[in-house]
Amino acid sequence: MENRYEGYKFRLKDSLIGVQFLFVAFGALVLVPILTGLDTSVALFTAGIGTLLFQFVTRKNVPPIFLASSFAFIAPITFSIEKWGIPATMGGIVFAGFFYVILSLLVRFRGESFLHKLLPPVVVGPVIVTIGLILSPAAVNMAMGKGNEAMYTQNEAMTVAFISLIATICVMMFAKGMFRLIPILFGIVVGYIVSFFMGMVNFTPIFESAWFRMPNFTAPTFEFEPIIYMIPIAIAPAIEHIGDMLAISNVTKENFLENPGLKNTLLGDGLATSLAACFGGPPNTTYSEVTGAVSITKAYNPAIMTFAAITAILLAFVGKLGAVLATIPTPVVGGIMLLLFGIIASVGIETLIKHNVDLAELRNMIIVALIFVCAIGGMLLDFGLVSFSGVGLGAVVGIVLNLVLPKTKHYEGF
Repeated sequence: MENRYEGYKFRLKDSLIGVQFLFVAFGALVLVPILTGLDTSVALFTAGIGTLLFQFVTRKNVPPIFLASSFAFIAPITFSIEKWGIPATMGGIVFAGFFYVILSLLVRFRGESFLHKLLPPVVVGPVIVTIGLILSPAAVNMAMGKGNEAMYTQNEAMTVAFISLIATICVMMFAKGMFRLIPILFGIVVGYIVSFFMGMVNFTPIFESAWFRMPNFTAPTFEFEPIIYMIPIAIAPAIEHIGDMLAISNVTKENFLENPGLKNTLLGDGLATSLAACFGGPPNTTYSEVTGAVSITKAYNPAIMTFAAITAILLAFVGKLGAVLATIPTPVVGGIMLLLFGIIASVGIETLIKHNVDLAELRNMIIVALIFVCAIGGMLLDFGLVSFSGVGLGAVVGIVLNLVLPKTKHYEGF
């Protein structure tokens, strides 16, 4: 096992560590397709190929990180699928990935300072908050079992949801070592067991599924409206990517922001997102859970993530695994989401605090206020060929206000 970063070294003895790291990412990885109605096997497959593509792009100095399903896109994907269908939604995600590519080009030719000027904390923080708050009604409905009243009562649903939630919180607060990195997976397992004893689990899909099954790949189609809708959503996870790269740099004592550079890591993340959508998978993002596992194990060899990626690809073709995931009762996931969606909002607040954004400053207050109201209030700006709503509208409003509102001499937060 490595005790410091020495670059990419492909060794078979690291394969078990790679499987362990996939285990850390697994719970969050499969939650996004479960919540959005996408195929969990496709999500496993695209996480694997996305991570391998990222490693190819950053091959000169590969960071030991794993890419998988992004939580920031849950609400937009759900809305887009309902309005335009899965193929058109995937087309929008392809272009959301291209947004990362454009940012990487801006960094390559204009430097990182330009990116921070375009997307400062006073814009990014509130946008992240709105992602969590917009998702919260979906979590509450799932925890209450709405839409599944024929299968179980609301009281039964909320019992399972809160047991799942409590189990997740206990692991986050009190577990040690690697166990502390799998609170989502632990919460799902506990909730699933409780659901089984309450008669809420139907094992028929497991018995009927084959051991080997091709994932339900879906090719994208390209329609103007979902493309314009999805592109602004990429702003928040793009900024999150920078934070994750800084985190893994601190863990490994290797400055990945310099080499391979943000210009290449953003490019790799964007191409991985677009590639995932070409197969019908959710957008990819760097996983902080896996970074935490790297910190604990001191396993800095990036080849470990190669083994994790290969394992994810192989598991994507195990039909029984997909069937098991499909039998997880909705309240189990809903209970965990009550916490996770709130945490997303809290991360946005932390962004404002960490960068000393002064909300007593009128300019900052105006930007934050209008991002919140435009994103959460249900506002729709329809210009015929293009329309903006939700998180995308909030992000656009924030960027425009940040560029046009004059700064005072006391202005802080950039």
